[in-house]
Amino acid sequence: MAEEKKRVLITGGAGFLGSHLCDRFLAEGYHVIAMDNLVTGNLANIEHLFKREDFEFHHHDVSKFVFVPGKLDYILHFASPASPIDYLKIPIQTLKVGSLGTHNLLGLARVKGARMLIASTSEVYGDPEVHPQVEEYWGNVNPVGPRGCYDEAKRFQEAITMAYHTHHGLETRIVRIFNTYGPRMRLDDGRVLPAFLSQALRGEDLTVFGDGSQTRSFCYVDDLVDGIYRLLLSDYAMPVNVGNPVEITIKEFGEEIARLTGVEFKPSYHPLPENDPQKRRPDITKAKEILGWEPKIDRAEGLKRTLEYFKEHVK
Repeated sequence: MAEEKKRVLITGGAGFLGSHLCDRFLAEGYHVIAMDNLVTGNLANIEHLFKREDFEFHHHDVSKFVFVPGKLDYILHFASPASPIDYLKIPIQTLKVGSLGTHNLLGLARVKGARMLIASTSEVYGDPEVHPQVEEYWGNVNPVGPRGCYDEAKRFQEAITMAYHTHHGLETRIVRIFNTYGPRMRLDDGRVLPAFLSQALRGEDLTVFGDGSQTRSFCYVDDLVDGIYRLLLSDYAMPVNVGNPVEITIKEFGEEIARLTGVEFKPSYHPLPENDPQKRRPDITKAKEILGWEPKIDRAEGLKRTLEYFKEHVK
């Protein structure tokens, strides 16, 4: 008799990261249950999976009670708006999916005896005073600022997950995700990479906030997914940064995108959004030591692959 497939629930499964995780777990031989309320997710990201017997989709909001029949081995909680454009529009849903949603899924994990991994974020570090950011740094976050709905939802998510781990002995994993890019990103997501690519392809000026001296570090989605997969199967319960430590200023990045798309770099400068982080670069020592992971795909290659996707989708 064939061994029964392990079953994994991926919330936010129709989103950018969630859909790539669905692909990876199917490739690894799991039965995948994707769950999404489609507020920011898109069925187009997973429609190529619908004909598979080892894939199912549940249209559901995890902020409400979550029921999944049958056994579950793993839960990956990736449901949440992730771009400032979204969470400034729907701050209460953002807070609810990080708090009530996480609570519901931790309860489900406990009932099913499943291991749960939560998608946290570099935003828990806020506008950091420590650079690069190490996991031990507690962050510099404004709880009542415009980004507080996202930052504090994720910080609470980490806290309740750790409480379930220490109090109930639940097997939990926490990944702190730094800027990630690749195919299936939303073109109107408001973050710098999709904005620059879309604007360059349309022949528009590139929107630069502040003077463009702030930095970001961009990790290609396949690398990120590999780090998450390794963390889930590791036996390490404290937070781990997963991201690419190669840092670049926004202005340099704009110049790079202009070269890649063959347009002239024409920046259009705008005031910096409130509490926007000035620096972003992960210290990935832990990921290297504990998971044997580091990014393999450099920005030139990753951007080339991402550009192909954007060319198909930019109107």
